[in-house]
Amino acid sequence: MQQTINDSVTAAWTAAWDEGDVDAFDAIVTDDYRRESTGTRKATGLAELKQEILDVRAAFPDLETRIDKVIASGDDVAVFWTSTGTFSNPLRGVPPTGRRVVTHGSNALTLRDGRIASERVTWDAGELLAHLGVPSLGSAFEEIPDVVVDELTGSPTLDVMKGFNRQFITGVTVVTTIDETGTPRGLAANSFASISLDPPLVLVCVQKTSSTYSALFGSSHLGINVLSNTQLGTVRTFASKASDKFADLEWHAGPNGSPLIDGSGASLEAEIKERFQAKTHTIFVGRVRHAEVADAEPMVYKAGHFFDGAKLVEL
Repeated sequence: MQQTINDSVTAAWTAAWDEGDVDAFDAIVTDDYRRESTGTRKATGLAELKQEILDVRAAFPDLETRIDKVIASGDDVAVFWTSTGTFSNPLRGVPPTGRRVVTHGSNALTLRDGRIASERVTWDAGELLAHLGVPSLGSAFEEIPDVVVDELTGSPTLDVMKGFNRQFITGVTVVTTIDETGTPRGLAANSFASISLDPPLVLVCVQKTSSTYSALFGSSHLGINVLSNTQLGTVRTFASKASDKFADLEWHAGPNGSPLIDGSGASLEAEIKERFQAKTHTIFVGRVRHAEVADAEPMVYKAGHFFDGAKLVEL
């Protein structure tokens, strides 16, 4: 009897996850089936499970799940499994990277009359992407399945936030990468920060609507160029919607191919380690692998205007 239950669970699991036949679960779960994630403690039902499977399979068309072991003791069953897949299509707004990942998990099942009444899952749909450097998507995937719960409304007002930002002075950077065709891509950004010197970690925030975003998300490395006070034309080019922003630009490739712009005050190339989802933006965290510093004064940005960093007055 127990072997029959094990076989039916394995067969339904394979049919749903590997073949997309999500209705295979109908025969092995109870009408009041509940599924709980050990990470978020959120409980869902069969309909949510089916949709999650369909979403993940659409993003990972070659997904294969291997049942490593099934351990049963009365009405308690533990399933240990391994999934392999290539991130080929978008998943909840996250661009595909084309990378192949392997992830492991286990489910603790409770049976009632030979069917699964409940289960606790040690994995959620976001874990595949966590292996690709998207650690925050898991909770977003489970907690915001179809709608945005937090619409970012309320105090302070947008005008107040704009006023606050106008009081903050920054440098000006151009973030660069190479897309899958080998074409250089880039955008102007002042949302750069150094995280630490040892290890050398940096971050930059990129809006998801940027034309460079998809290429950047799929890259393993990025370049960050701190513009000098002679590069006003350069920043205007990268802030524009020009189709080829590198057409009249002199640049050289970093050790891993990231475009480093000639004439910049400083340039670095970083290996992308994490991609945190932050509503309208993604925060890219990178470990610096190469850096160059020139004898040039930086450009300064404040309240929508650019200034000469050589003319600052020391307090």
